[in-house]
Amino acid sequence: MAINRIAIGTPGEASHPDAIRAAFAEFFSMVIFVFAGQGSGMAYGKLTGDGPATPSGLVAASLSHAFALFVAVSVGANASGGHVNPAVTFGAFVGGNITLLRAILYWIAQLLGAVVACFLLKVSTGGMETAAFSLSHGVEPWNAVVFEIVMTFGLVYTVYATAVDPKKGDIGIIAPLAIGLIVGANILVGGAFDGASMNPAVSFGPAVVSWTWTNHWVYWVGPFIGAAIAAIVYDTVFMGRNGHEPLPSNDF
Repeated sequence: MAINRIAIGTPGEASHPDAIRAAFAEFFSMVIFVFAGQGSGMAYGKLTGDGPATPSGLVAASLSHAFALFVAVSVGANASGGHVNPAVTFGAFVGGNITLLRAILYWIAQLLGAVVACFLLKVSTGGMETAAFSLSHGVEPWNAVVFEIVMTFGLVYTVYATAVDPKKGDIGIIAPLAIGLIVGANILVGGAFDGASMNPAVSFGPAVVSWTWTNHWVYWVGPFIGAAIAAIVYDTVFMGRNGHEPLPSNDF
């Protein structure tokens, strides 16, 4: 079972050059992703005079996030695996594909990258608000948790199928493309209800810069639960004991 392969890592991992390079890769990928994704929403707000949300705005958000994530995962894949999401990292950890210590390094880098991207947006736009994720009228926190669980399940399931499973073969750019597309599709589903985060770092960055924490816990609890379920389900059903590649010895 996946959770039987959870690895803590060794103290030396935090200072190992490969781990540091991987963390930097996650940081820069997150800056790229959040700057483009959050920035597209700010640009739309400027063009519409901060008018009400519209279907065209939802499509624009979907496309910008899908394109940006495709690039962010692609550029980070060789160095860090291109997680660009604390929930994806958590799913990899639950499946025994990354150690806890390296996961913590990734989480720190991802959160810092999101915050830096939002600060850069605020500075470059002359002080425009970096709006935090929030629930739409009539959507209760636990409704949003279910949304985030299901959407993040789809995301991490896609990550496992196209990037983690050793039976995937050589599929080139299919993994980052599929990952970007599932996020774009989920935004079309959940964006009108809770913003469709699926990514705690993406929610954390604007929350820090705007200092808005209302229902922020939703965007951590839902994605982490969804990621864990996806990791366990895919590993148990499709990878199993014979299909899993253990952590290499140099991965601490």
